[in-house]
Amino acid sequence: MKKFLLTLIAVSTAGFTQAEPVAIFNGKDYTGWHGNNPHTTSKAKDDAARAESLKAQQKEFTEHWTVKDGVMVNDGHGPYATSDKEYGDMEFWLDYKTVALADSGIYLRGAPQIQIWDHTNEKAFKHGADKGSGALWNNSPDNPGKMPLVLADKPFGEWNSVHVKMVGSRTWVWLNDKLVVKGAVFENYWDRSRKTPLPDKGPIHLQTHGGEIQWRNIKVHEYTAAEATAILREGEEKEGFNSIFNGTDLSGWAGPLENYEVVDGAIGCKAGKGGTLYHDDELTDFVARVEFKLPPGGNNGLAIRYNGKGNPAYDAMTELQVLDNTAEKYAKLDERQFHGGAYGVAAAHRGHLRPLGEWNYQEVTVKGSTIKVELNGSIILETDVSKVTEFMADKKHPGLNNASGFFGFAGHNDPVLFRNISIKKL
Repeated sequence: MKKFLLTLIAVSTAGFTQAEPVAIFNGKDYTGWHGNNPHTTSKAKDDAARAESLKAQQKEFTEHWTVKDGVMVNDGHGPYATSDKEYGDMEFWLDYKTVALADSGIYLRGAPQIQIWDHTNEKAFKHGADKGSGALWNNSPDNPGKMPLVLADKPFGEWNSVHVKMVGSRTWVWLNDKLVVKGAVFENYWDRSRKTPLPDKGPIHLQTHGGEIQWRNIKVHEYTAAEATAILREGEEKEGFNSIFNGTDLSGWAGPLENYEVVDGAIGCKAGKGGTLYHDDELTDFVARVEFKLPPGGNNGLAIRYNGKGNPAYDAMTELQVLDNTAEKYAKLDERQFHGGAYGVAAAHRGHLRPLGEWNYQEVTVKGSTIKVELNGSIILETDVSKVTEFMADKKHPGLNNASGFFGFAGHNDPVLFRNISIKKL
């Protein structure tokens, strides 16, 4: 089964060849860039005030940023060099050279930051400077990515190379060819209180912070959906995941089999049909990985610890919604009914589904009474259902405390497709 999963993933992500990265700095002038200190513009009370703030920053930008011999040069002052274009899932490269006591960084999707600083500055050791550059310094204390895995900075006067892979909020960083951040969640500095994921797209900012810094060879490759999913699933065969779907028929599955079909290696709910199809291996704690594709207005769900009968939204631990959030007919749903939410129990962050017609990738982790949902690399739900006291329509959920059960799909008459379905028992 594991071999089949790997083959199917290879097939689903084959057919693309990574294009050459695109230079986003032409080495001559600031075409494609402007000045923007987001800590200033974020304070604007409305769009008009923001526009006025940005306009005022452009004069200062030209005073403190120059181009010399194909290199961006900043004197340590002024607004940040900011890409006109916004980027989402991508691979990113640049070189930088800075000076002693400098403190800078690279903002991705408008958020701080991949840290750049003087690792010999003893006054900053209390902040972690002695650990080196390249990490996600604004992550919460003790969280992955907060500090680099190794010290990789070169001596002052030499160029440092940065290589980044970013899918959703998942981030990998290499500094001078050494891995310093491994798949850590890049936390959203601007909205940490609600654990809101980074937006799906945002600008690149090159921070200026009190010391001269130079930048060159700035390049980007924007990932396709297939490339992004392949990055997230890389190496899973070594992590203990096993396929629960053979890609050919519904062997090993139970429930209303007649309402489902296999379409091009995917399980599909037949149009106008429904019911809960579930895999016949009972689970306690587990991680599930699945790719799904929604039709316009599509509605389905992931049955979690389902007991094999009844409505999984209530009789299972939960039904995690699989839903086209953009459909007008769903505009007035309760927040706990949108995609990724534990139906009627806990709401998920919205805005991270790929466009209709593309395959999405979702990982669900169930441990005890806790559920985590990660969609396309962004964590959209983290909840402990044992602590929930308010439910949609005050309706009871008798299966909420199920300690074990089956994993499956809760069809609701729409031809939603699922493929590359794997489980790791915890």
